[in-house]
Amino acid sequence: MGQDLLVGVDVGTGSARAGVFTPQGKLLGRSEQPISMRRSDANFAEHDSEQIWSAVCQSVRGALAEAGAKPVDVVGIAFDATCSLVVRDTAGAPVTVSRDGEDRWDTIVWLDHRALEEADECTRTGHEVLHYAGGVMSPEMEVPKLMWLKRHLPQSWARAGQMFDLADFLSWKATGSIARSQSTLTCKWTYLGHSSEPWRHDFLQEVGLEDLLDKAALPQTASAVGADLGALTDEAANELGLTAKCRVGAGLIDAHAGALGALGAFTHDVDTIDRHLALIAGTSSCVMALSAEDRPTTGVWGPYFGAVLPGVWLNEGGQSATGALLDHVISWHSAGGEPTRERHLAICRRVMELREAEGLALADRLHVLPDFHGNRSPLGDPFALGVISGLTLDSDFDSLCRLYWRTCVAIALGVRHILETLNTRGYAIDTLHVTGGHTRNPLLMELYADATNCTVVEPLTPDATLLGMAMVAANAAGLYPSLDQACIAMQQGGLSRAPNTSARSAFDRDYAIFLLMLKQRQAIDAL
Repeated sequence: MGQDLLVGVDVGTGSARAGVFTPQGKLLGRSEQPISMRRSDANFAEHDSEQIWSAVCQSVRGALAEAGAKPVDVVGIAFDATCSLVVRDTAGAPVTVSRDGEDRWDTIVWLDHRALEEADECTRTGHEVLHYAGGVMSPEMEVPKLMWLKRHLPQSWARAGQMFDLADFLSWKATGSIARSQSTLTCKWTYLGHSSEPWRHDFLQEVGLEDLLDKAALPQTASAVGADLGALTDEAANELGLTAKCRVGAGLIDAHAGALGALGAFTHDVDTIDRHLALIAGTSSCVMALSAEDRPTTGVWGPYFGAVLPGVWLNEGGQSATGALLDHVISWHSAGGEPTRERHLAICRRVMELREAEGLALADRLHVLPDFHGNRSPLGDPFALGVISGLTLDSDFDSLCRLYWRTCVAIALGVRHILETLNTRGYAIDTLHVTGGHTRNPLLMELYADATNCTVVEPLTPDATLLGMAMVAANAAGLYPSLDQACIAMQQGGLSRAPNTSARSAFDRDYAIFLLMLKQRQAIDAL
């Protein structure tokens, strides 16, 4: 092939994916390998980091084979991952995070909620670091998990010598470098990259983690996203099927990589990037908004400095269950069953048939609040509950289709609620860049435009998250002078959908009812 190629790696909750790209951002080959997760109860979830590394190596080799690429042609690689916590000893061997003491399970998964009490304790400190985390500490961040580990598994804490966000662990496996990305440290470890004192030792002491920097082998200064962390070690190169000339870029949290891939075309103009929102939508949904200055927003994580692009601020909102909620509606309804891809599409087809007869009046007295797994943004209320108003005794397939349609409407209105909240903080969002599984749901893609009154752009790249990591790899390999230049050169454009102006009044009415139902739920909870 004889050209410089790049590999992006994306580690999600259930699989590791790798893609081989040209320096122009074209995907040549992609491969995916499953990873295992152990659930001992509802709040505990653990990974085996060695198994994750093995899956990464297999997926990279598979992507190279599909692309017909030679190992010597790959000049850069970069890793994103979920914000899971990996614990190792000073020699680099796994240290258990499990109550049964098995060292194989050395990683607390991002969605693990064992540290709910510790998260609440962090929030009650009222410390300045919370100002840059949406005002509330989440149990999905690393500090509460670390507090739990120190308190409940003191033997593991005593043995620990290195602790990593999963993306940084993969970079360490690849290079031996204990550098940490500004994306991971800023978003999950309370690192304040914009400050002359990025680690707030008074906060760490207050929550009992005064020895954290030493126990976790944390650096005083984070590495910028896309920084060159060095070449692959001989061992890693052999395992990945690459060569030791391949450079490794400082990575990101997985949803942030999706934002980089989706918003790459606009990175050259930070002053107008605040018109564009990245919506990374699958089982749950992440909403990423970038700006030139910090814009603290209650119920939205951040503002995070340099978490996606060096020198740029990020606000991160989200919906805890979106695709998962539609799956639940199908499973829950008597006419539903297993929520397969085929069943989702059959329901979508029937909804479209019903709408041909009824238009937007379809089930217009049926209303849903989609907070079945709490409200992450903009209310920041993990205890919020879902609500359905307007049920009848109907239980046939069409009644499932009506409920599914109105649940899709509610999910889109939830996005509108987030972006209207952001717009009160200085954003001017009028364009949504949607990537992830929701792009395969025609109802949601239509609603994201019509219910929010925004232009919706679907990236043309087959995998915006892997593209984001290829951009990082290109920067580390020195193919472009800066990360934003790599993004501009490698972005693949997208297909735009304008909102249907004739639908606006119907969705304005639905949104008014949505806000009223939020108030009614609050009043009921108060009773």
